[in-house]
Amino acid sequence: MPPIALQLWSLKDDVARDFAGTVARVAEIGYTGVELAGYGNLDARGVRSALDAAGLKVAGMHVIAPVLRAEPERVLQEALLLGTKHITVPWWPPELFVSAAMAEKIGEELNAFGARVRAHGIQLSYHHHAHELQRFNGRTALDLILGAAEPRNLAGEFDVYWLQVGGVDPVRALRDYGARVKLVHLKDETELGSGPVNFNAVFAALDEIGSVDWQIVEQERFNHEPLESVRRCYEQLRAWGRV
Repeated sequence: MPPIALQLWSLKDDVARDFAGTVARVAEIGYTGVELAGYGNLDARGVRSALDAAGLKVAGMHVIAPVLRAEPERVLQEALLLGTKHITVPWWPPELFVSAAMAEKIGEELNAFGARVRAHGIQLSYHHHAHELQRFNGRTALDLILGAAEPRNLAGEFDVYWLQVGGVDPVRALRDYGARVKLVHLKDETELGSGPVNFNAVFAALDEIGSVDWQIVEQERFNHEPLESVRRCYEQLRAWGRV
């Protein structure tokens, strides 16, 4: 069963104030890793020290495309410093998805960067939202992006909530893409179990494909204070037998 990490975007205000103190509390909850979305109030070396002190691994790091274009070597060296095997592009502006050709062009650019980091033992992935699930000639933009890249150069970080609200069955998507899925975001309307996602079916699909390195909790809407909210998510996973 893949280990459980927390996407630190869920606690973005907390890590901006006190990265080290926040990740210590994340470790106390029971998470074994974190996915980075920036470094909060630290730099990469400070983040590595804080995570080492908390006993947490870096499941991956989110890096937007403009940073990859401008500073590819810095991104690579920081990934190596942090000891992660995954770099994920988390966002592409919705207004750029105007045609199949544009989606394929995005995939080609990601393929080139993926080849570069793969040479250093790092896997590049793309994290989708709902807008990549719009269709051009019967195919989703996400499918066009992945189809324009070699599987070894570009994997998928699949978000079960965005698949659900974007009109794509998460279970079918996970099974269809199979080994192309290296990371998965466990997300719901608010805390896990609060919305439309059938997590029992999702977990069955994840166990079936067997390619996922990390299950990553992410929250963007909350019924409680963010740290309490991510604690409840972890406890729900425990109740479901996933930790």
